[in-house]
Parts: sequence; structure tokens; C-alpha cells
Amino acid sequence: MAAISLSDAAAEKITGLVASQQKPDHGLRLKVTGGGCSGLQYKMDLDVERAGDKVFTNGDAKILVDRKSFLYLNGTEVHYEDGLMESGFKLRNPNIKRECGCGASFTV
Repeated sequence: MAAISLSDAAAEKITGLVASQQKPDHGLRLKVTGGGCSGLQYKMDLDVERAGDKVFTNGDAKILVDRKSFLYLNGTEVHYEDGLMESGFKLRNPNIKRECGCGASFTV
């Protein structure tokens, strides 16, 4: 079955963000939009589930993806890394053919 997976670290971070903003009905919305240096880019924010969304969970954490974005994100693994130089969500997207140096812009 087609899916987006969510690591335990990413789930913990999403759950913490939702709790700190007191938005228990929200999840992390992943979206693909046009732009960036390679043609497409990721957008992320906390949002509520909308009609037609695909929803992926790990515990209480939810990833929300609209149908169009799912075409680009199918099979993606969502991780969260917390390091000295860089912290944030990391997407391992098997559909990418090329990405820019920043990792936020890509081509499929």
C-alpha cells in the first residue's frame, strides 16, 4: 500500500508542537508547491485535516497530505533530526531525481 512513514523522533516532535500550541486537532501538513531552485519545494505547517486529505499516523502524531502533493510524496519517510549545526524535519523522498544543496527544492 502506498504510504508516507513517520519516524518515532518525528512523531515525538509533531506531538510536542501540537501540544505547545494547544491545537490538539492539528497535524503536520506536508505540501509540495512550485518554486525553489529545482522547480518544486516542500512546505510544512500545523493544520487541521481537510476533505480529501491522506492522513498518516504514528501514535498521536498525524501527517496530513493533499491528493496532489501525495503524487510527489508517495513512499517518503519523515524524520526529525536535532543536531548542533542543524535541526528540523528531513524528508527521504524516493521520487526525487535531483535536489538543490539546501534540500528544500527538488525535481521529480
